This record gives sequence, structure tokens and C-alpha cells, in this order.
Amino acid sequence: MTFKRKALALSLAFTSLGLASQAAAQEQPKAQQQIKVSPQASPAITKLDAAVKANDFTNLPALVAEATAKAKTADDRYAIASLQLRAAQAQKDNAGVAAAVEAMLATGKVPATEAGRLRMGVAQLRFDAKQYDQAAAGFEQVIAADPNNLDALVLLAETRNLQNRPADALPLLQKAIQLRTAQGQQVPESWHQRATALAFNNKLPGAAQVAREWAKAYPSANSWRAAILTFEPTSGLTGPDLLDLYRLQRAAGAFKGEADYYRYVDQLNLRGFPGEAKAVLDEAFAAKALDRNKPMWRDLYASVSGKVAADKASLAASEKTALAAPAARQAIVTGDAFLGYGDYAKAANLYRAALGKSGVDKDLANLRLGVALARAGDKAGATTAFQAVQGQRAGIAQLWLAWLNRA
Repeated sequence: MTFKRKALALSLAFTSLGLASQAAAQEQPKAQQQIKVSPQASPAITKLDAAVKANDFTNLPALVAEATAKAKTADDRYAIASLQLRAAQAQKDNAGVAAAVEAMLATGKVPATEAGRLRMGVAQLRFDAKQYDQAAAGFEQVIAADPNNLDALVLLAETRNLQNRPADALPLLQKAIQLRTAQGQQVPESWHQRATALAFNNKLPGAAQVAREWAKAYPSANSWRAAILTFEPTSGLTGPDLLDLYRLQRAAGAFKGEADYYRYVDQLNLRGFPGEAKAVLDEAFAAKALDRNKPMWRDLYASVSGKVAADKASLAASEKTALAAPAARQAIVTGDAFLGYGDYAKAANLYRAALGKSGVDKDLANLRLGVALARAGDKAGATTAFQAVQGQRAGIAQLWLAWLNRA
């Protein structure tokens, strides 16, 4: 008695991560190899074969047990497992499919060209059945044989997360992203989103970089907001030192909800930049992102608006004093005021002047200079300024660079 090997198309189904989904099916391999059943096992396997062909599964366990008891060779065991597979598929029994394929693989008779695909399919079935330990073992086998198998890497990452091992999950997903990028293929946005969620929710090292990569690959209000919110708690910066982060959030159009606006406007008001605070609130009211009639916003708007005229009137004298002063502080502060009013040329001039004065915080001056030039559309100049930023502010500069070079 002879049997023909059949390849099983068990492809992945994990649509939330952008992987292909197909129903399990059988395919006839191009190079068919015959399985030679031993004379001792042939009668029992023949009875099992007849029952499967007739879709008569009433006595299937007994027939399988009888055939297994008579089996003498790997070919016998392969033939029995292949019939179990057909029976499980006919009954839509995924657990039975997985067990049958594993039995086929164990015989060593599955062609090497098909083994990886079958292992992948079994691992997915284990995953779908929430048998995560078995699924992980299967995905690891696939990766051991094919380290660049993107689907296996992504699904093993998800499996590790479901096993409460997010620190093991993130590097797998990052490797999949890197490999797909190296292949010149677009990485599904869902992979970036998942990596960012894993890193942020579990406070993993490198979370800010992971989120920044998402924003670079798929610039949008959501991705930029995620990048900014992920970076903020890891930056080591507080209060007014975060203003340049909020300025980026404004440039990226990534505000969402009252809290985002309040932390920005409140810092501007405290620092004495009413022009920038008023401009931010005007934008929010125009976009109907904030209710201008709500007492909190009405009062805050009245407060900053009432300061704008006098503040503007003082700028010319402040600029003259700042440029003449030997120390850098006044040039930075006055540059900030011009930046808030959208006069990026004067702001940039003051920041450049500050860089040549005593007591200058070069990282702060270069960061602000980069912001002014970026907002003015001078990409080359902004890039040079941002690249000069070091220390704690370097992370904000890197985010601005990513925004500057957005797709």
C-alpha cells in the first residue's frame, strides 16, 4: 500500500499585526514521494483510510489505535498521521490538525521544503488555542531554521507578551521591523504601534526611540503625540525645560484634549510669553479643540491677551539691550519672545548672538535656534543646530530632527 505526501498550507493569521490570514488547506506538492506502508500495518491503515474517505469518524479513535499498534516503520506512522490530519480537517478540529501535523513532522518524512511551513502553521494553531508555551516553542523552531522569518518573529513577540514577558517581546518585534526595512519593504504601521505600546506600557528601555521610529515612518497626529508622550517621562526634564517639546507637539498638530493644551499654555504664562500662549489658544479655539466659553479657558485667555500689547511694545528695547549685553541670558529670553510671536528671523538672530556670549547654555541656544529655523523653513540650518545639541536636551533635538525629516 502506498500514500502520497501532501503539503499543508497552514499560513499565519494575525491581522492586527498586518500578517496574512488564510484558511488551512491541503496542497499537492510538486515533487510527490510515495510512502511505502509495511505489510504488517497495511490492513489496519487500509481500514483507517476507508473510514476517512467515507467521512465515517465514529470509530476513528479505535481505528487509529489499531493502526498505531501495527505500525513498524516511519512510513507507517506518517501514513497514519496524514489520515488523522485529513480527518481533523474534515471535522474542523484545529487541535487535531496540530497534533496530526506534529506527528507527521516527528516521522522525519516531511520534505525539508515543507517542514518549516508546517511548523509555522502548527505554532499558529497553538497560538490561536492560547497554548502559548507550545506556540512559542514552535515559533522558536521556525526562527532557528530561518532567522529572518518575519511572521515567526512577530508572532513570537506577541506570544512572549501574552506570557507576560514584554522585555523579551520587544526585541523580536524590533528585529522584524529592522529586517523588513533592510529588505526595502514598507513596515506595517501596526508593527510600530505594537512596539510603541509594548515599550511605553511596560516602561522598557528605549521606549522613546521606538515611538520616534513610528512617528518617522508614519507621521501623523497620533504617532507624534505618542512619540512626545513616551519621551517626556524619560527625558529627565521638567517644567519650562519641556517647552520645546510642547512646541514640537504644536508644530506636529499633535494636541489632543485639554491636558495637552493646558500644560503648554500654563508654562508659557508662567514664563512670561503671553504672545505664544495667546497664539496657541487662538488655534485651539479655531479648531474647536477647546471651549472658549469654559471659565478656565476664558479667564486664561483674558489674562494672556491683556499682556500682549505691553509685551510687544517692549521687544524692540529688549532686543537692543540683549544684543549689547555681554551675557547670553537676555538674548535667549528675548529670542524666546520673538519665537512666540512667530518672528523666527529675529529669534534666530538672538540665539546666534547668545552663542557668542558669556554664560551661554549652548545646548539650549542651539535647540532654540533649531526650532526657530525649522519653523522658518530653513531645514539645513535647523539640522546643523539640532545636531549640535548634547546632554539632556539632545532627545528633544532628535525628535525635532525626525519631524524635520518626516516623509
